[in-house]
Amino acid sequence: QVQLVESGGGSVQTGGSLSLSCTLSRYTYNTYSLAWFRQAQGKEREWVGCRDSITLTTYADFAQGRFNISKDNAKNTLYLQMNSLKPEDTAMYYCAQKIGSCSYVVTAFDIWGRGTLVTVSS
Repeated sequence: QVQLVESGGGSVQTGGSLSLSCTLSRYTYNTYSLAWFRQAQGKEREWVGCRDSITLTTYADFAQGRFNISKDNAKNTLYLQMNSLKPEDTAMYYCAQKIGSCSYVVTAFDIWGRGTLVTVSS
């Protein structure tokens, strides 16, 4: 089974930027989608955005215009570029994989990384 490993989290001030990475342990020939989720302390996990196998990418409203999801197929790595960060973006960020098309539903994804922590200070 493929494993997902996130990296790139850290601390940044309001208005700053961070780039997160999610590296897949092996290539798969299945049609799959990769998504970013986040979970703030005491809150439910929420969808950030998703990229499917034909590169169609969708975003949550809060991410639209500030966050960008991309993938380097040669490195088998998914990225989340986050700009204009706000304190409310503070959360553990996870990448996840599912077979088939994108979804915003947490339970639709069956492979998860362990997460990387992003802290935005005011």
